[in-house]
Amino acid sequence: MFDEPIEKLIEYFRQLPGVGKKTAQRYAFYIIENSKEKADNFANAIKEVKDKVKLCTVCGNYSTTDVCPICQKRNRKIICVVQEPKDIISMEKVKSFDGVYHVLFGTISPLENRGPNDIKIKELLARIGQDKVEEVIMATNPDVEGDATAMYISKLLKPLGVKVTRLAQGIAMGSDIEFADEVTLERALEQRKEI
Repeated sequence: MFDEPIEKLIEYFRQLPGVGKKTAQRYAFYIIENSKEKADNFANAIKEVKDKVKLCTVCGNYSTTDVCPICQKRNRKIICVVQEPKDIISMEKVKSFDGVYHVLFGTISPLENRGPNDIKIKELLARIGQDKVEEVIMATNPDVEGDATAMYISKLLKPLGVKVTRLAQGIAMGSDIEFADEVTLERALEQRKEI
C-alpha cells in the first residue's frame, strides 16, 4: 500500500507493545510530516538510550552509571523486590520509600517453564548478607505467579532472620465495593487495620 520505507517504519512501530496497525501508521506519518531535524533527534534519542543505558550492577534498575542513583544514596537495609525495572517507576511515585530495590526480571511460573534459577533470586540472597538487610518488601504483582514468587522468597529469607513483608492488597481508593471481586474483598478483609 505504501512505499517500502514507509511500510518498514510502520512495521517497526507495530512491534511496540500496544501499538496496532492504525496507530503505527499515525506514528509513521507523524515522523514523515515533521522536520528532518525532529526525526534525527528522535532517532538519536533511541541510539543514545541503547548506547548509554545499562542495568545497575546492584539492583538491576536501568541506569547510565554502573550503580544507579537510588542504590548510591538510599538505605540499603530495606529492599523492595519488584518484577521488572518499570515497576520501580510506579513505586517511586509514592515518594515515601527510602530503601532500595531488587529487580527479579520475572516470576516463578511453572506453566512458562520458569523456575527460581531463571530469575534473580541468588543475587537477592547475596545482597541480604552483604548489606545486612533488615526487611524485604515483596512488591510482585498480586497474581498467582507473583504470590508464588513472594512465598518462595519469603521461605528462603525467614531462616536468615530477615523480616519479609508483602504489599497490602485490597479495594482501591475511589472504587465501589459492589464491583470488587471475591478475592479482592477477602484480602481486604484479612488485611484490615485498626483505625
